[in-house]
Amino acid sequence: MSPFLTPSRRAPALGVVVAAIAAAAVALVVGGCGGTAPTTAQVPARSQPLQTIFEAQTELFVNPGATLDLLKRLGVTRVKVFMPWASLAPDPLSRTRPQFDASSPASYPAASWTDYDAIARAAATRGVGLDVAVEAPAPLWASGPGVPRGTASGFLGAWKPSTQEFELFVEAVARRYSGEYKPAGAGSALPRLDFWSIWNEPNYGQQLAPQAIDRSAVEVSPMLYRGLLDAAWTALEQTGHRHDTVLIGEVAPRGQTIGDQPGNFSGMVPLRFIRALYCVDGSLHPLQGEAAALRGCPTSTAASAAFPREHPGLFQAGGFAFHPYPQGFAPNVRTPGFPDYADLPQVPSLERTLDGALSAYGSSARFALYDTEFGYQTNPPEASIARAVKPAQAAAWANLAEYMSWRDPRIVSWDQYLLADPPPGAGSFDTGLLFYGGKPKALYDAFRLPLYLPVSTASSGHALAVWACVRPAHYVTLGSRRPQVADIQLKPGATAAFRTVKRVTLTDPYGYFDVPVTFPSSGLVRVQWSYPHGPRIHSRTVPITIQ
Repeated sequence: MSPFLTPSRRAPALGVVVAAIAAAAVALVVGGCGGTAPTTAQVPARSQPLQTIFEAQTELFVNPGATLDLLKRLGVTRVKVFMPWASLAPDPLSRTRPQFDASSPASYPAASWTDYDAIARAAATRGVGLDVAVEAPAPLWASGPGVPRGTASGFLGAWKPSTQEFELFVEAVARRYSGEYKPAGAGSALPRLDFWSIWNEPNYGQQLAPQAIDRSAVEVSPMLYRGLLDAAWTALEQTGHRHDTVLIGEVAPRGQTIGDQPGNFSGMVPLRFIRALYCVDGSLHPLQGEAAALRGCPTSTAASAAFPREHPGLFQAGGFAFHPYPQGFAPNVRTPGFPDYADLPQVPSLERTLDGALSAYGSSARFALYDTEFGYQTNPPEASIARAVKPAQAAAWANLAEYMSWRDPRIVSWDQYLLADPPPGAGSFDTGLLFYGGKPKALYDAFRLPLYLPVSTASSGHALAVWACVRPAHYVTLGSRRPQVADIQLKPGATAAFRTVKRVTLTDPYGYFDVPVTFPSSGLVRVQWSYPHGPRIHSRTVPITIQ
């Protein structure tokens, strides 16, 4: 079977990964606790707390139970599961549609569901949420005609996918995971799933094509995505999932703008994609005349008035998902000359574009923003990739990026893409918390207990703000009435031991806090926390200077 049809299962044995992490935890230095009174943590005013979404597709398919146990111990709130349409559909490489009831889960090959059923049951047992992304590629029999000659096989399932067939596919998925469906031979019904992402990176031609025509002057992928979203929305509503959380967008952060780009299979800059998706121009006014017609948009005032009703997903979604990947730079560094990007420094532009597009049709909705893919490629192992950074630098920048996300009340999730690096190879994308083989990177501690100090220098007697998150405390707090306490510690010199300067009682449901601390001297700062009946763990260290 073509590799684009199934999720990768090439991974280090999960036992190796778990053993390596356990060894690293045991090897952690155990510091002493001071007797200072705990300080109540400060949290920002936001409509939703910042939750964590994690992607570990390979490990989930190898061993869902052990993987979810590990992610729960790390404090992960929700795990994203990619569900490629072609990986479930019968005869996906055939151009001839098989005769089957595509809306019925029983009509799909039983083996296609096995891994997803196991993941759903394992997650429900552990109280871990899932984010199910129904996505490309489409089976070839549900792809459109006219694909350019010479198109790589991996791109064929992105070409003009049928909205009618996609609706039937989503209906089958939604029925299976309605909470009432019992597969043949099963002793109980499958768990209900209630959190969905529609497609993945539709502004990239590898996922949806063509992106644009007429020398890239006319956007096509937004119109295609609008139809896919309508289809998925209808299917979910008709199968009892009307009140589920449905994320739209899932946009990649960048795209091509020079020459005949993005063309068929390159990437469209995300804010341009969003404007065409909502049928608005650069000033965020509804398109008119030929410009509207070419993009499948309403061409009259009456049609514009009906637009929100005809495309409810665009206006009633549970949130807008984006993938603010950095490109080898600090997450607060804006790429000059590209105003239509949507990485972290340009989130205000993303918010203005979304808000303006909704307002153009009289909607006052303001979507929560879900970061559903983020990670730094590291060197090692990617020595030949210019954007790959040293693991320690990736850890520091990841903590800064999470702090930036926490500061923005519209952003309601923080994402880590990959648990372990994939096997070495030309297509490797090494953003894992672990190296291939299971050895933890600096990113591992930085993810489990992120730490960031916006300012690291202060005069004697003046406080520094310490922002951190004890991510694993989320599940401990859920199962205990005893408040969790984190220690902020200082190592004043090379030969000195860490000692606790301040104790913080956690009040945020996901373990975040932001407190002022007056440090007695320069040195290294870290956060310490103890698992109940388990090891003490630590954040990375941050140097400070007290003058």
